[in-house]
Amino acid sequence: MKILHTADWHLGKRLQEYLRLEEQKEVLQEIVDIAEKEEVDLVLLAGDIFDSFNPNHEAVELLYKTLKKLSNNGQRPIIAISGNHDSTQFIEAPDPLAREMGIFFYSKYDSLIPTGQLDNGIQILQSETGFVELKLPKYAFPVRIILAPYANELLLKTYLGEGDREQEFRQLLATKWQLLANKYCVDKGVNLFVGHFFFAKEGEALEVEPESERPILHVGGTQALYTQNIPSQIQYAALGHLHRYHAVAQKPCPIVYSSSPLAYSFSEADQEKQVVLIEALPGKTVNYTPLALKKGRPLYRKTFQDLETALEWLGENPYCFVELTYVTEHAIDASTRKALMKAHDGIVNLIPQIKNPQGQESLSLKVEDLEKDMLSLFKMYYQSEKGLEPNAELLDLFKEVISQE
Repeated sequence: MKILHTADWHLGKRLQEYLRLEEQKEVLQEIVDIAEKEEVDLVLLAGDIFDSFNPNHEAVELLYKTLKKLSNNGQRPIIAISGNHDSTQFIEAPDPLAREMGIFFYSKYDSLIPTGQLDNGIQILQSETGFVELKLPKYAFPVRIILAPYANELLLKTYLGEGDREQEFRQLLATKWQLLANKYCVDKGVNLFVGHFFFAKEGEALEVEPESERPILHVGGTQALYTQNIPSQIQYAALGHLHRYHAVAQKPCPIVYSSSPLAYSFSEADQEKQVVLIEALPGKTVNYTPLALKKGRPLYRKTFQDLETALEWLGENPYCFVELTYVTEHAIDASTRKALMKAHDGIVNLIPQIKNPQGQESLSLKVEDLEKDMLSLFKMYYQSEKGLEPNAELLDLFKEVISQE
């Protein structure tokens, strides 16, 4: 059985003022093309389908059109769970209609997928909250999937007490998953896990979450689950949340983040975006292969010390977004700024880096500075950060802000 793992589409997301919808259309078509080329049997979409709880019309339309194509008009089932950017009600709302095409939206831990046979021949053999077992017409064996959409204790409708809430949360989920695995996941079928959580190996340093990603939270603080919380019967854990491809662990099975299809912040600059192709048989170790995605504008962070070099690079790399740092003695002058912005339509941030800023040693805050007015303190702060005096326009804006206090 061939399975395609993807996640973190973040449909509708912008890069500051730049729309990304056309890029998202291109890269989602690329994912559809991969599914067709590789003759994929099943797709796992591991959360953060949209970028906000209330996505715009264009993002919703793009999702439905893409899933119709990705499902091969109902012949290829898709399991889509919600992430921490998604509205549980919004994600699950189209499920009764989508299910008739073999597209299953799952966002609430107490939801239940009805059993029975669909018109396309796909059978839902068994179902329980947090679990579904499917049988595809071309295979003699079933596929069992533990469903773990993003949840906190409010979504789980539980109370973790006042002790170690982090550990209590992990234990609550791990126990639920293990009970499901013990009940359903024998080695006569393919056993999978699809989840949207922040997983790490216990005792190891946590991965850095991308700047564009809302941190995984539950009531009480940031939550990291441990790889040991995945039941041993599972053959592959398809995860969403981290935006780079990352195989967290190989035990008890491959536990993998597929990556987002596009780079959504400059913390993801130079990352290669991917989907994961899994080949699975009952009772066997799976084979999995990351497949690179090529569509969409890459993101770069570049530093230049002269205008000629900067313009040359911008001319050679027209189809990208760039955070450009320009090294200068003072502020970036108007003619330089104009030349840079005219040369490229994807300069998202233009940052001055002041060489040898003057007076930095005298800018540390002293006790007597506390007597100074807000405007003077702001000037000191700005000079310490930027190495130059704030201009009149910025000072006027600051005066307007503090006048509202």
